[in-house]
Amino acid sequence: MSLADQVLAVNDDLPIRTHLPVHSGKVRSVYWLTDADSQRLIKEKGYDVAPDAPLAIMVISDRISAFDCIWHGEGGLKGVPGKGAALNAISNHWFKLFKDSGLADSHILDIPHPFVWIVQKAKPVMIEAICRKYITGSMWRAYSKGEREFCGIALPDGLEKDKQLPELLITPSTKGILKGIPGVPEADDVNITRQNIEDNFAAFNFSSADDINRYETLLKEGFGVISEALAAVGQTFVDTKFEFGYVTDAAGNEKLIYMDEVGTPDSSRIWDTAEYDAGNIVENSKEGFRQFLLNHFPDPDILLNKDRMPERDALARDNALPVESLMDVSRTYIGIAEKITGQPIHLSDNPKQEIIDILKAEYGLID
Repeated sequence: MSLADQVLAVNDDLPIRTHLPVHSGKVRSVYWLTDADSQRLIKEKGYDVAPDAPLAIMVISDRISAFDCIWHGEGGLKGVPGKGAALNAISNHWFKLFKDSGLADSHILDIPHPFVWIVQKAKPVMIEAICRKYITGSMWRAYSKGEREFCGIALPDGLEKDKQLPELLITPSTKGILKGIPGVPEADDVNITRQNIEDNFAAFNFSSADDINRYETLLKEGFGVISEALAAVGQTFVDTKFEFGYVTDAAGNEKLIYMDEVGTPDSSRIWDTAEYDAGNIVENSKEGFRQFLLNHFPDPDILLNKDRMPERDALARDNALPVESLMDVSRTYIGIAEKITGQPIHLSDNPKQEIIDILKAEYGLID
């Protein structure tokens, strides 16, 4: 069994019964079930959703993306062993904790396999909701060049790199390209202010203006729940991205939920607290891999400059990274997942076949 065999790199070719094209993102692929299969599973499994709700199978992969590119390693290694299982395990843990803490539900209805979620279709809020407790990364880079206003929030002079901010900040950006919103550029991932959202709440897919407060509450309380739990295992929650959407439950009530993923090394910065207290930054997140890439290539501007995207794509396509660099990521992801969940992450010998067997035998979704 080679290392490459243990990695699920291609996740959009499973023989799951679907009538729509498979949607493949950077890390996950989504298979929309037929209406008949959705309705059958809702009935059989007793999911708390509208009887005609569209369901999907979401399959994670072990691919690693950074700087908007997918990277690969030497020896045919197309991803990071254990990464997918670690990400799903962490998200599952936090989504359950949110629900148990009375915050909100998520889009996940069922977890047939460590790589697989059964999800309900949600109406997404078109905002990447970013919460920051420390000044670091892109915010520090902008601050150090003299910027003092972020998403309509004024920051004082005298802040220090990697230190705690005066308060927990919400710095939202657009999810996808939104058109026709005054003052908001038509580009993906541009910073927006709370005023932008209030003035155009429907354009961001909020059902009501009151839900802006609700999303901010869920963001701050979710951040707090994760922060407290991480502190208990010697980790510092630095910043994170949340996404939200709307679903309708079996009784016909619309509700705002958490979706995508939460509190993972892909969507957050997590620092080792003891090291931080000693004056060192030890990343238990993808930031460590980003730093490796910036140091690995002679011209890091290619990775940071959006105008050089064709060169960046070529860099990712044409350069197989050292296996050890991807194994470093593997150790980081598996290590933090096991700390958070208290459970071991098992590497599967053949994840794809396992997924097919379970979805066929227990869910009747494979012809």
